[in-house]
Amino acid sequence: MTKAHCSVILRAWGIARSRDSHAAEPANPQGTVHGAGLGEIVTVALLGLAATASNLVGAACGLYLRIPKLVLSGILAFAAGALISALAIELAFGSATELRHEGFSADEAWYLIGGGFAIGAIIYYVASLALERRGAAVRFPSRFREYARSRRRQDASETIRLLAKCDLLRHLPPEYIEMLLPCVQRRSLPAGEILFRAGDHGDALYIVARGTVVVSEAAGADEREGRALAELGEGQAFGEMALLVGGRRTATVRARTDTELLAIRNEDFAEFVAQDPQLAEAMRRLSHSRALANLSAGGATPATWAAVANSSLDQPNRREAERLLAETSHGAGLAIVLGNILDTIPGCLVIGAKYSAMHSISPTLLLGMIIGGLPEAAASASMLNKAGYRVRTILALWSTVIVTGVLAAMAGNILLGSSQSLIQSFFQAVAGGAVLALVAHAMIPEAIDEAGSLIVLPTVAGFLFALYLALTETFG
Repeated sequence: MTKAHCSVILRAWGIARSRDSHAAEPANPQGTVHGAGLGEIVTVALLGLAATASNLVGAACGLYLRIPKLVLSGILAFAAGALISALAIELAFGSATELRHEGFSADEAWYLIGGGFAIGAIIYYVASLALERRGAAVRFPSRFREYARSRRRQDASETIRLLAKCDLLRHLPPEYIEMLLPCVQRRSLPAGEILFRAGDHGDALYIVARGTVVVSEAAGADEREGRALAELGEGQAFGEMALLVGGRRTATVRARTDTELLAIRNEDFAEFVAQDPQLAEAMRRLSHSRALANLSAGGATPATWAAVANSSLDQPNRREAERLLAETSHGAGLAIVLGNILDTIPGCLVIGAKYSAMHSISPTLLLGMIIGGLPEAAASASMLNKAGYRVRTILALWSTVIVTGVLAAMAGNILLGSSQSLIQSFFQAVAGGAVLALVAHAMIPEAIDEAGSLIVLPTVAGFLFALYLALTETFG
C-alpha cells in the first residue's frame, strides 16, 4: 500500500471519528425511512420512473415503427455525449470538489473518485461479458455481431486444428479456409459400425475428431475378421486421395470406439476448388504421383497452417448469423433481463443518491438516460423480435427496466443519500464508472455500427449541450 493510499484512509478515518464526536443528530421525524422523508422517497421513485420509462416507449417504437437507423444512431450518440459530460463534470469533478471542501488534497480526491470509477467499470464489464455469453448479447446488433465473431472463431478453431493435420489440405493456401469450412461435415460413428468397405467408391476425405477407427483388409463376409492394418486416432486423416482422383477404397474402416469424424465429400471439394480458377489449376497439376510425393514431404507445419487459417476468418455469413442468433437466444430470457437491469441500476443509483431537492439532480444525467433509452430499447426490441421472441415477451422484458429503475433510485436515496460525503462520493463514483463503461461498451459501438463515423458530430453536440446546462446551473 502506497503512502498516498495510507493518507487517504487515515484522513477518511479522522473525518469519520470527528463527525462521530459531534452531538448526535436529531431523531428522524415521524414518516421518514432511514433518514429520508416519505415525500422524498416518492419523488425519487418518480425520477427513477422518468429515467427509465423511455425504454418501454423505445421498445414499442422498435416493434411497431420503422424509424431510420441513422436517426436512432444520432439520438444514441447525442445521449452518450451528454452522459460523458454529466459523468465528467457534475459527478466526478463535483464529487472531487466536495471532498476538497472536506479537507482532502487533490491527489487524495483523485484516488477516491478515480478508484470508484475504475471499480464500477470493472464490475460492469465483467458482469456484462458473463451475461452476454449466456445469451444477453442478442439485445443489441453490435454486441451480437461481436459475440457471433467470437463464437465463430471458437467453433472454427477446433475444426481448423484438425484440418491442419491433414497433409493434403495443408497444400491449400490457408487463406482459403473461409470457403473450405462450409464443406466440412461432422459424422458420428457408433463403436463397431463400418464406415466403408474395400472396393467402395472413394467419395470423401475423413479426419478423426474423437475416438478411434480400425483400418483392415476384407476377409470373407465379416470385415471384422480381416487383418488390421492400422488404428487411427484423433487428428489422423484417411481417404485423402478420394479428393484428388476418386477411385475405389483399398481397405475397410470401422469404428473401434464411439467416433466423431470430420468429412469433406469430393463433390463439395470439387465445387470449392472450382470457385477459384487459380486453385483449380493448381489442383489439376497435383497428379496422383505428384500428390504422393507432396504428401510425404508434408508441406507446411500444422501449427503454422492453422495460425494463418484462423487469422483469415471473416465475419459469419447471414445464414450462419441467423443460426447463431436462434441458438443464442434460446433460453436466454433471464440473461436478457439481468443485462437490462445491469444497464439500468448504476444511473438510477446516482440519481437517488444525489437527490436532496430538485436543484440537486443532474439534468444532463437524467436527460442522457431518458434520451439514450429510446434508441437503445428500439434496437434491442427489433433484435429480440428477429431472434423469435413474441411481442408480449419483449415488452415484459423491458418492463423490468422500469421496475429496476424505480427500486434503484429509492435504494440510492435511502442507502447513500444520508451517508457521509466520503462514502456517498465513493459509491457515486462506482456507479458512475459503471455508466461510463455502459457508454463505451454498448451505446457508442451501437451508434457506430449503424451510422459509422458520422456519430462523432451528435456525440460532441450532446457533450456541448450538457456542458452548457452545467455551466448555466453553476454560474447562474
